Amino acid sequence: MKDKITVHNDLFWKRMCFKTNKVWLSVSKTGEPLVQNNKVLIKYQLDQDYEYKVFEKAVKPLSAMPAAAKKRKTRSKKSAARLQNIKTNDPEKYKDAILVYTDGASSGNPGPSGIGIFLKFKEYSKEVSQYIGHATNNIAELKAIEKALTLVKDRSLPVRLFTDSGYALGLLTLGWKPSKNQMLINDIKKQIKNFKDLQIIKIKGHAGHMGNEKADELATRAVKERL
Repeated sequence: MKDKITVHNDLFWKRMCFKTNKVWLSVSKTGEPLVQNNKVLIKYQLDQDYEYKVFEKAVKPLSAMPAAAKKRKTRSKKSAARLQNIKTNDPEKYKDAILVYTDGASSGNPGPSGIGIFLKFKEYSKEVSQYIGHATNNIAELKAIEKALTLVKDRSLPVRLFTDSGYALGLLTLGWKPSKNQMLINDIKKQIKNFKDLQIIKIKGHAGHMGNEKADELATRAVKERL
């Protein structure tokens, strides 16, 4: 499999693999990694603002991606395809619901991490940008959901929680069996049972959803302020 190189904002990026995820690696015009202090810059999406610093040796060609990760990603896409196509910008659809957008950010994965939450109910809104210490991106995504649920005081109202994390969605709503973070996941599931009408909805990150973009901004801000 040939590693793809593209240009974005006058910089060169190469499609690579970091652990079990496809990422973009910052490279020179000739495709060589730009290394500083044994670390390189990666992005999960080219249009995201935040870059992650990881050790060069941790970034591999796409051909090195474990077969199990490829199967898991295929399963995730099939599961997502079965979900209802929800238009998150339809005000009438959610006019009586509490809207909660969550996101997590990690510099290094694991590394310094933060969570972002944007909560809106009619004319009321609340923002949370919180540093959570050293964690993985998946933990940050889950921590954001856990914190967001505690912010909802009236749990008799309908709540629609939006996340761009397929990992969180699968574990919390699709019956995936966790191999890590079991205690955190169980705590969130216990909270979910206290809501009368709660739906966790997967949306695409960096796709123009105002609430999701706000949550991402809040999460990355929490990390940047500690770096």
